[in-house]
Amino acid sequence: MILMEKAPAGKVDEFAKLSWRERICYGAGDLAQNLIFGTIGSMLLFYLTTVFGISAAAGATIFLIVRWVNVFWDPWVGTVVDKSHFKHGGKYRPFLIYFGIPLTICCALVFLPIQAVRGNVIYAFVSYLATALIYSFVNIPYGSFNASLTRDNDEVSTLTTVRMTEANIGNLLVYTFLPLFVQLASPDKQLKGIGLFGIKLNLGNYASPHAAGAYFKVMIIYMIIGFIMLLCTYFGVKERVLPTAKETASVKFSDLWNELIDNKPLQILGWFFLIGFTFMFFGNTVWPFFVQYNIGHSEWMASINLIGSIPGIFLVFLWPIIRKKIGKKGFFYFFLILFIIGQLILWVWSFPAFKNSIALGYIGRFIMQWGITAATGYMWSLVPEVISYGEWHSKKRVAGIINSIMGLFFKIGLALGGIIPGYINAFCHFNGNNATQPKSALTGISVSMIWIPIILAVVAMWIMSKYPLSDPEVDKINHEIEDKRKQQADK
Repeated sequence: MILMEKAPAGKVDEFAKLSWRERICYGAGDLAQNLIFGTIGSMLLFYLTTVFGISAAAGATIFLIVRWVNVFWDPWVGTVVDKSHFKHGGKYRPFLIYFGIPLTICCALVFLPIQAVRGNVIYAFVSYLATALIYSFVNIPYGSFNASLTRDNDEVSTLTTVRMTEANIGNLLVYTFLPLFVQLASPDKQLKGIGLFGIKLNLGNYASPHAAGAYFKVMIIYMIIGFIMLLCTYFGVKERVLPTAKETASVKFSDLWNELIDNKPLQILGWFFLIGFTFMFFGNTVWPFFVQYNIGHSEWMASINLIGSIPGIFLVFLWPIIRKKIGKKGFFYFFLILFIIGQLILWVWSFPAFKNSIALGYIGRFIMQWGITAATGYMWSLVPEVISYGEWHSKKRVAGIINSIMGLFFKIGLALGGIIPGYINAFCHFNGNNATQPKSALTGISVSMIWIPIILAVVAMWIMSKYPLSDPEVDKINHEIEDKRKQQADK
């Protein structure tokens, strides 16, 4: 039961400086969501078309339908979040617990290793749809939670670096260790070098139908860890910047359209989200195919991903420094260009003469990941300022609705990154039951992995050039909002 609660008595510092404990606890939510739902974006299409046994076209169609459902579902969820206030626990935090439990269960069930459901398109669709719908009730409140911590622009910037560091630790566990753990748990093991310090491990075939149990076991462990991280966020973070009871009561579904029409920064950032996450998930979806078939060294994937994870974990502290040096837009231009350079190196790596050169894989993946993690990570720091602009412009704070819009663009990008490569694979005659692929399939994988993401990165730079809010303008807007709130409180 969702009940309205009066705002807490006493003055709340809306420009609060956050403690390191609070920053880390908030970022644990990003780590959790990558462990719980990031596995879907990284491995689901590969799993469905190899282990589960459905066609590439069927897998892509499942992604397509689920994302179309999200187009209508997420705005409704955003409205529910904005109109909600739980009697105990705050406005956004309780969603993490109440919906985190069914989310972890449903995500594991997507990989259920029962022969009776193998190859069943309906089961694959229903289990993925249920997971995606529940995920919205975690992801949208969590994003809204971000904007409720503080209005201080420097604090938001620091918080973003911390949360993205933890998000990328989640990416490390998903994109590097998940495939490795699944191979270690899979049957048909062979002793193989993983391309790192001469280490050799007994790795199974994770593209085999017999690997279904391995996926499920690893997913169960990931789900448990993910839920523990959600608990850390719930207990470790305080909500401060919240709409008034009057604003909450006045929220309507039509506010979605008002924000889309009147909030120009939201429009620009939304398009940037969509394009950025589309080419990000293109790479995430196609990467296992690229290493397995175009390179022919799936045993190297974990070690190359390990090197690629370094920028997102150990170089994140450079983000605020680089932003101050070259500005908000210059930051995105710089890292998107880095991404393109890394992509071109990976393309060269796929040449027959260089396929056995793991050094090119290390270099290309490192540079590419540095660019993509910075560009798609730091753009989350712009969401609170878009929320503040909407509050200043429309006199109504609808963080849930705005986060549902941003989440919608994110999920459309995620879907396109899974849908289009699936259809390209189908068009180019990819067959997951074959150990080797025809030249047409390898060309399709290369187009999805290298060239489409490069084109979209250029488009993303053009979109960011249109973003209208400068840092001084954002600071001015936030202080004007706070002054008006103080005046109303004094009346």
